[in-house]
Amino acid sequence: MDRKYYVTTAIDYTNDVIHVGHAYQKLLADVLARYHRQTGYKTYFLTGTDEHGQKVERGAKEKGVDPKDFVDKIAKEDKKQWDKLNISYDRFIRTTDEDHVKFAQEFYLKAKANGDIYKAKYKGFYCEGCESFKEVTELNEEKCEFHPTKEIQKIEEENYFFALSKYQKFLLDHIKKNPEFVWPDSKRGEIVSFIKSGLKDFSISRQKVVWGIPVPDDPTHTIYVWFDALINYLTYGRQENCWPADVHVLGKDNQRFHAIYWPAMLKSAGYKLPKTILVHDFISLNGQKVSKSLGNVILPSELIEKFSVDGVRYYFLRFGPLTNDVDITLEKITHVYNSDLANGLGNLVSRVAKMCEKSKFTFKSKETKLYPEVVKALEEFRFDNALKFIWEKITEVDQEINNAEPWKLEGKKLNEFLQDAVLSIKHIAYNLQPFLPETADKVEKIFSGQKIKASEPLFPRLK
Repeated sequence: MDRKYYVTTAIDYTNDVIHVGHAYQKLLADVLARYHRQTGYKTYFLTGTDEHGQKVERGAKEKGVDPKDFVDKIAKEDKKQWDKLNISYDRFIRTTDEDHVKFAQEFYLKAKANGDIYKAKYKGFYCEGCESFKEVTELNEEKCEFHPTKEIQKIEEENYFFALSKYQKFLLDHIKKNPEFVWPDSKRGEIVSFIKSGLKDFSISRQKVVWGIPVPDDPTHTIYVWFDALINYLTYGRQENCWPADVHVLGKDNQRFHAIYWPAMLKSAGYKLPKTILVHDFISLNGQKVSKSLGNVILPSELIEKFSVDGVRYYFLRFGPLTNDVDITLEKITHVYNSDLANGLGNLVSRVAKMCEKSKFTFKSKETKLYPEVVKALEEFRFDNALKFIWEKITEVDQEINNAEPWKLEGKKLNEFLQDAVLSIKHIAYNLQPFLPETADKVEKIFSGQKIKASEPLFPRLK
C-alpha cells in the first residue's frame, strides 16, 4: 500500500493579489511536500483562493465588474506568483469551483442533520478585514488586532448558527490526547486557553451578502465565508482519498478558525480531524506590517527579480517567522544572499568544479542520501535547523579544502580528495532538493557528467 501524505496551506483571500507576507506558509508546505515525495510518499499538496464574502463583493462593486470576473483575475495573478516561487502544488483550489460549491452545501446539511445548526439573531461586531465576527474581548478600543486601520462594523441580523459550544470538552480532550495537533507548543497553549475561556456558537450564514454559496435549504442566506472556505481541504481530500490532512500550514491570524472551528465542524459532519495544524508568526517589512493600506506591499516576484527564486526561498526558510515575528529588510536579504549563497554554497561549488576541470577528474558515482539530522529537523517542522545543518556541512567541506590544500596534490591523492569533495557536494545538493530545488538540480548537473566543468556562478554577488 502506498504511503500517503497530504499537506495544505490556508487559501488566500481574493480581495487583492497576494504579497510576500503570504509566501512563507507556501514555502513551508512546499518543503514538506517535496521532502515526502523524495522519501517515497504519494503526496498531495493543496493551495488556492478563498473567493466569497463581503470584501470581494465590495471590491468588485468599486471596480464596476462582476464578482466572478474580479476573482478570476486575482486567482490568475496569485497562481503566477506561486509558480514563480516554484511552489509545487498538486491542485490550486478555488471556492468558486463547482465541486467545492456542491460539497460545501453537502457538508452544511450533514452538520444540520446532526442538530448543530439553528437560526438565531446575531447582534455584535464584525471585522471585514478578517471576514470575522468578533467578541468585545477580541478588540482593542473597538479595533481588530490584525486590521487596526479598518472600522469595526456593528451589525444585527438573523443568521444560521453552528453549535460550537457543544464541542468545548471534545476539543480540549482531543488536544490533550494529541499534543501534536497544534504546533508549536506556544500556539497550542493559546488555543487551549481560548477554549477554556468558553466557546460561543458562531454565525455561519449572512443575509445581506449575495456573493457566496447559497444555504442549500434556505437560499435567502449565503454560507458564511469562513465556514465555506475551511471545507476546501476536505473537498480535495475526499476526491483524492487522502483525508485526513497530515498538516495544515497557516499564519497565526487563522489559528482559531483552524484549531477550534474546523475540528468542531468536522466532528459534527462525521469526518476525521487533521493530524497537525502548523501555525507560524508574521513577517513585517522595515518594522511595519506588510499592508496595502500602508503602501509597503512587495510581491514575491519582485524579490525574485533581485535575489533569484532560490535566494528568496533560502532567506525565508532559514530566517522566516517560524516561531516568532520577524522583520525583514532588503539589506538583510542582500547580506544573507552574499554571505551564505554567493560566498558559501556558490563559491564551494565553483571552487571544486574548477579543480575537477583542471585535473580532468572523473567522479565515480555513489548513492546520495538525506542526512539524519535533516530528516529529524523536518519531522519536527524545524525548517530553519535543517538548513542550518546543511550550511554547517558546506563550511566543513570548505575547511577541508583549506586544510588539505588539494592544489598541491597530484595523481591518486588528488583523485581521492576530489572524489570525497564531490560526493560531499552531491550529498549537500540532495539534501537541498526540498528547499532550493532549482539550485539542487544545477549542482547535480555540474557534477553528474563524465567530464566536470566549471559553470557560471550559482549566485552572483550583489552590491
